[in-house]
Amino acid sequence: MIIARTIDELQEAKNTLLGSIGFVPTMGALHEGHLSLIRKAREENENLIVSIFVNPTQFLDGEDLDKYPRKDEADIKICQLASVDILFMPAISQMYERDELCIGAPMISGYVLEGASRPGHFDGMLQVVMKLLNLSGATKAYFGKKDAQQLALIMQMVRDYFLDVEIVPCDIVRESSGLALSSRNVYLSTEEKIRALALSKSLQKATNLIISGELDSAQIKAEMVEILSVVDEVEYVAIVDRTFNEIDKVEIGNSMILVAAWVGKPRLIDNIWV
Repeated sequence: MIIARTIDELQEAKNTLLGSIGFVPTMGALHEGHLSLIRKAREENENLIVSIFVNPTQFLDGEDLDKYPRKDEADIKICQLASVDILFMPAISQMYERDELCIGAPMISGYVLEGASRPGHFDGMLQVVMKLLNLSGATKAYFGKKDAQQLALIMQMVRDYFLDVEIVPCDIVRESSGLALSSRNVYLSTEEKIRALALSKSLQKATNLIISGELDSAQIKAEMVEILSVVDEVEYVAIVDRTFNEIDKVEIGNSMILVAAWVGKPRLIDNIWV
């Protein structure tokens, strides 16, 4: 495995590759969720590039940029064991100029739900993903469905800017308890981790209601909120179509149910695609 810490080193290493390139961008602190993306990319491509970059432009004032978990040595070992060909670990100075062109999230779908509570977050996310997609030369790039709105906006960016890459959505990976894997789970105490299960339990309740024939969004959300009463703060429970418009009735095959909540210090998100 080649570790590239500069853009020149990445380009030099990439020039040795022949065939398709699978790409998995991450912010490090790799867990089984990331590994599921890496394994899928490894299976479907002749070459595999993984990036680790904690992107400062997608963190807002007061968020946990400085405290975001960093486990470089462990991450390098994980990538070696996963047969990654190139691991790109750039410094901020490699990725950003002092006076940059900016990519803006769409004014509607980029400023609801996650975009409403974190205005500007998606601008920074799209900016760095555009850079990484271009630098990697990826044939396919792999993203998890847990960040559903992020995934939708990346797919829109690829369409709108005619990028020559296929975005591959990958299913959420969960602990045996049902808790969606996240690098921020390390901040949860044992007691908080138990309460955090309310997110997945509320989504399972929604699933059961839909299976039983209940499609009314207000009724489904009311029962979810009841289950979520054990968390510290519910930021939102939303039932939307695939373009993130809120809907009164669940549309099978075209809906998502999303939840964001605070449990202790971490802000957690989860969702199901219906």
